Amino acid sequence: MELFTESQETLEKLSAAITTQEIKQQPDLWQETLNNYQKQQPKIDEFISSIIAVENHEKIRVIFTGAGTSAYVGDVLRPYLNKMGNQAEFDFESIPTTDIVSAPEDFLKQDCPTILVSFARSGNSPESVATVKLAKQLIKTLYQITITCAKEGHLALEAKDDSNNLLLLMPEKSNDLGFAMTGSFTCMLLSGLLIFDSNTLDSKKQFVQQIIGMGTEVLARENEISQLLKNDYTRIAYLGSDSLSGLTREAQLKVLELTAGEITTIFDSSVGFRHGPKSFINAQTLVFIFVSNHPYTRKYDLDIAEEIKGDKIADDVITLDVSGTQNFSGTRFTYSRGMDLPSAYLALPYVMFAQTIALHSSLKVKNTPDTPSATGTVNRVVKGVNIYNYDS
Repeated sequence: MELFTESQETLEKLSAAITTQEIKQQPDLWQETLNNYQKQQPKIDEFISSIIAVENHEKIRVIFTGAGTSAYVGDVLRPYLNKMGNQAEFDFESIPTTDIVSAPEDFLKQDCPTILVSFARSGNSPESVATVKLAKQLIKTLYQITITCAKEGHLALEAKDDSNNLLLLMPEKSNDLGFAMTGSFTCMLLSGLLIFDSNTLDSKKQFVQQIIGMGTEVLARENEISQLLKNDYTRIAYLGSDSLSGLTREAQLKVLELTAGEITTIFDSSVGFRHGPKSFINAQTLVFIFVSNHPYTRKYDLDIAEEIKGDKIADDVITLDVSGTQNFSGTRFTYSRGMDLPSAYLALPYVMFAQTIALHSSLKVKNTPDTPSATGTVNRVVKGVNIYNYDS
C-alpha cells in the first residue's frame, strides 16, 4: 500500500492519516523554515553578536537540550557544528533535559557563560521546563534560545518576557498532532543548522533546496521503500557515523514508538556496533546504515555494511546513501542528488526515509500509527514525572 497517495478515508480507517500527512508535508515545511529564518536572520544575528560582544571573547558554552526526540536534535547538530560553527567563540554540547534534571551540577557550570538552546515540540515536557529553571538557578551568565513548535507552550510563553531569551517559533504545521515527532524534529534540526552553521546564506539555501528534493524523492519512491519490508522481520538496527550516528537513535525510536515495541530496535555507530551490539542480529533483522558523504568516514560505514552482508546473519542489509566513488555491493536506497551535502543536512531526508519505514512497520504489525500506545502508558507529552526542588 502506498500511503502517501492513499485516500483520506482509508488512512483514517487505519488510524494513520495524521502521521502520514505529517511525514508527507516535511519538504514544504523545510522551505517554510528557511523562509522564516531569512525573515528573522537580522534579529538572530544581533542576539548572538551581542552575546559575543558582552563576553569579550570568553569561550561560550552552547548546550543543545530537549527531552526524547527533541534531545536527539542536538546529537545530530553537535559533531557538525564543532567543525562548522563559530569555534573561536562557542563550544557546542548536547545534553538531554532528562539528564540535567536528575544531576544538574554534573552538567551546568556556574561560572561558564552559557547559551541554553531548548528544543521542544510542545514546550510542556516537565524536564524541559525544569531545566530552564535549574539553569537560571545555577548559571551566573545565562542566555537562551527557545526553538519550539507551540506558541502557547510553557517554554514559549516564558521566553516572551525575557530579553535574554530569543524565541523562535517553527512553522505552525510542524507542531505534530500525531504521537511520534516527525516534522517537529526536522524543522527544529534545520533551524539549528541555519542559525549556527558558518556557511554563507547562499550555501545554506542550496543545501535546503537539495534536501527538499531528496525528501520529495522519498515520497515518490514509497513503493520501493515498502518492498524492503516484504519479509517477516522482527528486529531493526540503525547504524551511522558523525552526525548520522546521532540520527540513529531517532530513527530506531520511530520504529519502537509506532509499533509499540512489536519490532525490537537497536542503534549504534558504524564502528561501535562490532563491540558487542552486533550480537543483536539474527535472521529476522533488517540492518539500515546511514552512509556519510565524507570520503574518509564513508569507508567505515561501508565496511560494516559489507561485513554484515558477508556474515549472512541478517534478513537484509540496506544502505541509505548518495552515490560516491565507493558504494555498497548489496541493497541500497540511493538518492539522485545531495552529493555535496554534509551529514547534518543529509539527516533530514534520511530520517524521512526512516519515518516511512516506521509507518509501514506499524501497519505491518497491525498497530495504529496515530495512536500506537494502546495501553496509554506512553503519551504524546510525557506524564507522571516528579520534579523536585533543588537546593544548591
